Amino acid sequence: MTTTKLQNIIGVRLQKLGKLYHFDAADHAIDLGDYVIVDTKRGYQLGQVITYVAPEDVFRARGMKKIERKATPRDMVLKQVWQDKELNALITCREQADRLKFKGDIKFIKAEYNFDGSWITFLYTTENKKANVEPLRREMVRVLNTNVELQLIGPRDVAKIIGGYGACGGPRCCSTFLTEFSPVSIRMAKEQGISLSPSEITGVCGRLRCCLVYEYEQYVEAKKRLPKRGKKIGTPHGEGVVKDVRTLKESVIVEVDDKRYEVFLEQIEPLEELKALEEKAKAGCSKHENGGCDCGAK
Repeated sequence: MTTTKLQNIIGVRLQKLGKLYHFDAADHAIDLGDYVIVDTKRGYQLGQVITYVAPEDVFRARGMKKIERKATPRDMVLKQVWQDKELNALITCREQADRLKFKGDIKFIKAEYNFDGSWITFLYTTENKKANVEPLRREMVRVLNTNVELQLIGPRDVAKIIGGYGACGGPRCCSTFLTEFSPVSIRMAKEQGISLSPSEITGVCGRLRCCLVYEYEQYVEAKKRLPKRGKKIGTPHGEGVVKDVRTLKESVIVEVDDKRYEVFLEQIEPLEELKALEEKAKAGCSKHENGGCDCGAK
């Protein structure tokens, strides 16, 4: 059962797996899952209400736009009609690009009409950042007789649109559930002990895989509790040297007398720390200069 809220800020998604945009619901009765018409820089768009947002949880800039209205059945049909025309529009755009001698400099990935066909956006990618697409935009305005925008997108966005499967064998995260791309660094792979071979850490987009972010914090926190490689520790098998760290299992591989054992966190004795405490105790204190101090005085 849904609950209608009045005069609240709502999060609206204009595309599947797209970003959330905040709008003022004003005095409209809005339920989660409802479709609404909103005014954007690309004309009127049809979006779905994903969440309610408390006013104190969002920066309410001066002039935050209000929704125009709730979508009607006619709006939904109109949206589908124009969606069905997007493929033909994309083909036409590619043909015009070839005619204007853009050749392989630019690849057009997708065409997106707004809900009433008054605006169309062509998403493209290119390595030539200085490519002038204005002549093509003007030509598409003439051919389609509507407002036209040509938007440059990055490799990750291309992979998100195309879809497919990742190296894990499952559908790509970006085209399945990711709504925004998080920053990814090579350090995340190093912390997790992943091979730095490009084939192991890059996705089909040629960028570092988004999934490197997922367990990074868990690895960082777990490593804080475990000894590093090369450190001497005490174990149930005797004193040994750490040869490998199995972070998520919270265990280490220790070499003791030329044999290797897996030792878990609760079985580890921090030898260096214990020896430091013993030496401190032997050194004595102001009350026990001859050593053997256990009073805790300084």
